[in-house]
Amino acid sequence: MHRLRSGEQYREGVLCPSCRAVDTKVVDSRIAEEGTANRRRRQCLSCAQRFTTFERVDHAPLSVVKSHGGSEPFSRKKLIGGLSAATKGRNVSDDRLEAIATVVEDSMRLLGSTVTSANVGVAVLDQLRILDEVAYLRFASVYKDFDAAADFHRELALLEKSVSSP
Repeated sequence: MHRLRSGEQYREGVLCPSCRAVDTKVVDSRIAEEGTANRRRRQCLSCAQRFTTFERVDHAPLSVVKSHGGSEPFSRKKLIGGLSAATKGRNVSDDRLEAIATVVEDSMRLLGSTVTSANVGVAVLDQLRILDEVAYLRFASVYKDFDAAADFHRELALLEKSVSSP
């Protein structure tokens, strides 16, 4: 914060959407978006207009190295698309898919700014194994490039083994 006057917070640099003045006062601050952002109610010191700003963590770009050696930016939209395809016709909500995408993305960020597509695939499979066995097998069949019924049998045996062991 720039200056303090009798317990109030002032900050230069946030433009008032009404008059474009830079001096604003924070009149209320709360945690928002399940703890991932701060919501601030501000008041312009020039025109007294009140407005809301949000403060979020700015993540470094995440890059995914594909199996063929190429690299591309991590795409949450692509991840959710794959999850949607795997769970099509299953009783899985969009909110649950969003939550899985968040878990996967967060776990990838813990590995660094560059991860492999194998890292992403394994993290997705770990989540789907817990969520829905059919979705798990659908995703595994694409991710692991199944080309025969024996591949499904092998994966099903691995799934049953992981479910039965603690």
